[in-house]
Amino acid sequence: MSALIFIVVFAILIIFFSIVIVNQGTVAVITIFGKYQRVMTPGLNFKIPFIEFIFKRISIQNRSMELEFQAITSDQANVNFKAMLVYAVLNQEEQTIKNVAFKYMDERSFMQALIRTVEGTIRAFVATKKQAEVLLLRGEIVLNVKNELDETLEQWGYHLIDLQLNDIAFDEAIMRSMAQVVASNNLKAAAENEGQALLITKTKSAEAEGNAIRISAEAEKIAAQLRGQGVALFREEVARGMAESAKVMSEANLDASLILFSMWTEAVKHFAEQGQGNVIFLDGSTEGMDRTMKQIMGIQQLKEGGDYVAPKLPSEKK
Repeated sequence: MSALIFIVVFAILIIFFSIVIVNQGTVAVITIFGKYQRVMTPGLNFKIPFIEFIFKRISIQNRSMELEFQAITSDQANVNFKAMLVYAVLNQEEQTIKNVAFKYMDERSFMQALIRTVEGTIRAFVATKKQAEVLLLRGEIVLNVKNELDETLEQWGYHLIDLQLNDIAFDEAIMRSMAQVVASNNLKAAAENEGQALLITKTKSAEAEGNAIRISAEAEKIAAQLRGQGVALFREEVARGMAESAKVMSEANLDASLILFSMWTEAVKHFAEQGQGNVIFLDGSTEGMDRTMKQIMGIQQLKEGGDYVAPKLPSEKK
């Protein structure tokens, strides 16, 4: 009876040590006497008791960690980085799982190697850039780290999913100097904008003044033309009236030079009435009138293209 109980208990122990439950998102690496044997997938698994052992349970889920480190630019400026790294096991293939399980002695050694590799890659990239360029190269830094780490991490059985540079900050003294540079650039831009605005205002004012002068000149030109046309029409009407008067006087057997005499007396009368206190010297003698009349008639004959013949005025016909 005792032997049967022993056999039953032994069988239960064998079954108990043979059953292996692997949780979802993990795999189990099995070894026999320290040598790799196989990989157990999530779910219910069995192993040979006291011969097969679980060497390591490996999570295939995404993992993350935060990094804080410092880099130096090519112009000797200290840059403080805060980054978040997201990584995971490359796949569930047997060779990949073997690399994850056996490349490093423990998880702490792997984490130290991963952190130092990421920091070294970023430091090497930043060392080739100036401080003014670093803030604008966030995306390029991430891309460079991914390109540099992909091959190395694949050899370890991992791959880099994402790298986020959450904060890039310089030392306080550098931040103050950068703020002063930004402020001075803003003042410079404001001065340039103010100068451009003043230039535009002056230019528009000059254009407006020029347009006003041009419009005024055009108006004056048109007014002068109109005045000239008015004078011409006036003279034409005067000439027409004088011609008609001369014709009437000729038909009446009267001397047409009386018209000129009448114009002379009218002019003298107009000067006297419209002078407004101004002194106008006129030769009112008979000789002066004769001389003026001869000049007027001589000019008229020259305009008509004929030879000038001194006319006889009323004073000469006595």
